[in-house]
Amino acid sequence: MTSHATEVDLQGLLDQALHATATGARWTADTDEVWCRVAPRSGARREQGWKLHLSATAASAPTVLAKALDVLLLEESAFKFARSLEKVSALNSRATPRGNSGKFITVYPRSDADAARLAEKLHRVTAGLAGPRILSDQPYAAHSLVHYRYGSFVGRRWLADNGLLVWFIEDPDGNPVEDKRTGQYSPPPWAVCPFPAAVPVPPRPADAASGPVLLGGRFEVREAIRHTNKGGVYRGTDVRTGAAVVIKEARPHVDADGVGRDVRDWLRAEARTLEKLQGLGLAPEPLALFEHGGHLFLAQEQVPGVALRTWVAEHFRDVGGERYRADALALVARLVDLVVAAHAHGCVLRDFTPGNVMVRPDGEPRLIDLELAVLEDDSARPTRLGTPGFSAPERLTDAPVSPTADYYSLGATACFVLAGKVPNLLPEEPATRAAEQRLAAWLAACTGPLRLPDGLADMVLGLMKDDPDERWKPSRAREALRKATPTARPAGDAAARPARDDDLDGTVAGLVNHLIDSMTPADDRRLWPVSTTAGETDPCTVQQGAAGVLAVLTRYWELTGDPRLPELISTAGHWIARRVDTGSTRAGLHFGGRGTAWALYDAGRAIDDRRLTDQALTLALAPQQSTPSHDITHGAAGSGLAALHLWHRTGDPRFAELAGDAADRLVAAADREQSGASWAVPAEAVAQEAGKRYLGFAHGTAGIGFFLLAAAAVSQRPEHMELAVEAGELLVANAVLTGPVAHWPAQAADVPTAPYWCHGAAGVGTFLVRLWQVTGDGRFGELARRATHAVAERASRAALTQCHGLAGNGDFLLDMADATGDPAYRVMAAELAHLVVAERANRHDHVVFPNEYGDVSTSWSDGIAGILAFLLRVRHADPRHWMVQPPA
Repeated sequence: MTSHATEVDLQGLLDQALHATATGARWTADTDEVWCRVAPRSGARREQGWKLHLSATAASAPTVLAKALDVLLLEESAFKFARSLEKVSALNSRATPRGNSGKFITVYPRSDADAARLAEKLHRVTAGLAGPRILSDQPYAAHSLVHYRYGSFVGRRWLADNGLLVWFIEDPDGNPVEDKRTGQYSPPPWAVCPFPAAVPVPPRPADAASGPVLLGGRFEVREAIRHTNKGGVYRGTDVRTGAAVVIKEARPHVDADGVGRDVRDWLRAEARTLEKLQGLGLAPEPLALFEHGGHLFLAQEQVPGVALRTWVAEHFRDVGGERYRADALALVARLVDLVVAAHAHGCVLRDFTPGNVMVRPDGEPRLIDLELAVLEDDSARPTRLGTPGFSAPERLTDAPVSPTADYYSLGATACFVLAGKVPNLLPEEPATRAAEQRLAAWLAACTGPLRLPDGLADMVLGLMKDDPDERWKPSRAREALRKATPTARPAGDAAARPARDDDLDGTVAGLVNHLIDSMTPADDRRLWPVSTTAGETDPCTVQQGAAGVLAVLTRYWELTGDPRLPELISTAGHWIARRVDTGSTRAGLHFGGRGTAWALYDAGRAIDDRRLTDQALTLALAPQQSTPSHDITHGAAGSGLAALHLWHRTGDPRFAELAGDAADRLVAAADREQSGASWAVPAEAVAQEAGKRYLGFAHGTAGIGFFLLAAAAVSQRPEHMELAVEAGELLVANAVLTGPVAHWPAQAADVPTAPYWCHGAAGVGTFLVRLWQVTGDGRFGELARRATHAVAERASRAALTQCHGLAGNGDFLLDMADATGDPAYRVMAAELAHLVVAERANRHDHVVFPNEYGDVSTSWSDGIAGILAFLLRVRHADPRHWMVQPPA
C-alpha cells in the first residue's frame, strides 16, 4: 500500500462531508472496531428488506466513500462503512469468507423505492472505480460497484435446529428464516425485486453444476475442488487432448494493495514459475493463462495422487503405526530432495506446506500452488502471506527472500509427516521461552507415542531454528535421515515420561486463574469468552456456554477447596439461572436445558445454595420442546442421561420417569437389523443430515447405547438392556481392525474417522467398556482395548480438546483404567497429558491453549474447560464429567 493511501482517514472524510453540508446536523455517527455507523436522527430503520452494498479497493476506497457521501447525506437512509483502509483490505482479503467479502459500504434504504433510486444514483457516481464483485449479492449493472441483496437490517438471531445461533429474517407469516450469507445470490422467494432486470453475466465455473462451462475455448470444468474469496480451483478436461487438468481462478481486485496489485498478479507469477520448472518433474506442467468474464485463469496439468495433508491421514489409517513410520521416513527424504531441486533451478518456494505438495501414486511428491514462489530473475513482491506454523517467522514480516525460510518450512512439513501435526504455539506474555525451546518440549513429549527414530527430533529442530543463519541445510537433514531407522519401542514404555507433577499442577493452576479472571458477569451476552469460528450456541449451555465452565470449576472446588471459588460459582450459577427459560427447554445434554440444569444443580449442591438447586430442578422438569433428535448432544438420549444424573442425586421419581420415557422413545425409533440397532437422523431434525446413521458417541449409536445401558439399570426393563446390547452389536459389526487397532467410521461403510469422542474410537470405546462391564461379553471389552491403541497411535496428531482431541481421548483411557484396573491405561493417559501440557502458552499467571482453529476459548467442547477437566482427572482420579456409571 502506498503511503498516500495509508494516510487517508476515512472517518475524517465523513466529518468533512458532514460539516460541508447543511444536512450534517441531521446525522449521528458512532464507531466500533470495524465499522463507522451513520444514521439519521429521525426515523426508525426497517428490520429487513433490500439493502445495498458498495465494494472498493484500498486504493479506491477514499474516492468511493467521498462520492457515496455526496449522495447518502442528502437522503434519510442509514448506512455504515469500514472505518479504515486496513479494514477495507481485510474485507477484500483472500481469507475473508465469501459471504462477507467486499462489503465496504452498506446502505439500509427506508423503502424498496428508495433502494432502487439510491442504487441508480450510487452506481452513476461510482462508475469506473475499482472494487471486487460481492459474491453474496447481485450487481446492479455490469461492472458496477453497487450490489443488492434481501436481508436483515438489524441483528436478530435465533437458535436453529443444530443448536447454533443464526441470523434470521421473517417470512410473510412472521416465521423465522435463516438469513444466509453465502457466496451466492439467493433472495427469498417472497421478496419482490425492485431493481431493473439483472444484466446477464458470463457463466462462471462455480455455475458448472447447472451444466458444463467451457473456459478459454478449451477447458471444460467438471467440478470444484474448493471455493475461496480469491476464486475457485476446479477439475476439468482439456477438450483438445482429453487430459485431466486443474484450473485456478483469480477474481479482480481481491487482495488489492494501494497500487492496484491483486490476486491476478499472484496467478501470473505462478504461471511464470511453472514455465521455469517445465519438464523437470517437480511441478505441474503449465497449459494456458487466459481471461474469461473478466477473471484470470491458469490451466495446468492435474497431478495424480493426493495432497500430502491427506496422504498423512489416509496412509496412517490404512497401514498402521509401524508401517507408517517407515513410509514417513522415506517420504521426508523425498521432500528434502524436492526442495533442493527447486532451489537448484532458481526457485524459492515461500509456501512449502502439506497443502501445497501432492503425493503421486508412486510415492513421489510434486509441488503445487506456487503462487508465492519467487524466481531468481524475478523482482519479489513483498508479502506477509503464508501459512502459520509452516512459514518462517521472518517470512511473515516482509523479510527479504531467502532459501533459509524454505528450510524452516521443510522442517515444519517434516514434523507434520512424522508427528501428524505442527503444534500451535500461541504467543506467550512475557515471551520468556523461545519458539524453538517450546517446540523441543513438544517433540520430547511426542517421544513415547511416536517412537521417533533417534536424531529426527534434532533434525526438525535444526531446520526450524529461530535464527535463519543457524538453520540446518538440507544436506545435513539428508544425513540425519540416512542414519535414522524406525524403532520398535512399545507404546507406554518408560521412555515416554509423563508430565512432571509441577508441570501439571502449574498448568491446572494457570487454567483456573484464566477462567476466574476472564469471567464477565456484567456482560449480558456471554459469561466467559468463547470461540465462534465454528458457530455460536446459547450462552448458557454445556457445549459452548457457561454451564460447561461452571461444571468444571465446581469440580475443582470440590477437589481443592480453593477459597476463591464459592463466590464465583454462586455468581456464575445465578447469571445462568436468570437467563434460562423454565417454561420450555431444548432437548439434549450439550445443547439442551437439562444439561444446563445438571451443572446448576451440582453447583448449588457444592456451595449449599438452595435457590440454585431449586432453580436447577425447575429447569430440569420444565416441558421440553418437541424434538425428533435421538442423540446425546441434541436429543432424547442426552435429556434422558441428565434426568438419570438428577435421579441419582435427588432420588426424585419424576426424573426416573423422564429417563424411562426417553428410553422408550429410543426403543420406538430404533431400526433393528441383523447387524444391530441404529438410529437415523430424522429429516425434521437437521435437513442436511437426514437419513445419516452415525456410530459415534456425540451423535450416534455409541452415545445412545450408553444412555440405554444406564437407563436399564434404573428402569429394570429388559427392552432397554436388549437395545443397548444391539447397539453394541452394531459397533462390533462395523469395527475396522488394523493389527491390534480398532477404528470406526462416522457411518457404516465410510472410511474410518479419527479416534475422537465425537465420532471415533474414543467415544465408541467409552460405551463398549461399560457394556463389557455389565454383560461380561469379551468381544466388547476386546474392542474397547483395541480402541485404546487407536487413541495412543494418533496422540501426536490430535488437537487438545474434548470433542475432537486429547482431552476426550485421555478421559477414555482413564475410564479404561478404572474399568479394568490395568495401570497401563493411566500411564497412557499421562502421556496424553504430557502432550497437552507441552502445548500450553503461559500468559503471566494464566495458561491458555489453542482450539482446533487456533483460537483461545473457555468452553467445554472445544476449549479450556474441557482440557482442565481431563487434567484434573489425571491429578485426582475423580469421575468423568457428563457420565452416569451403570452398576457393574
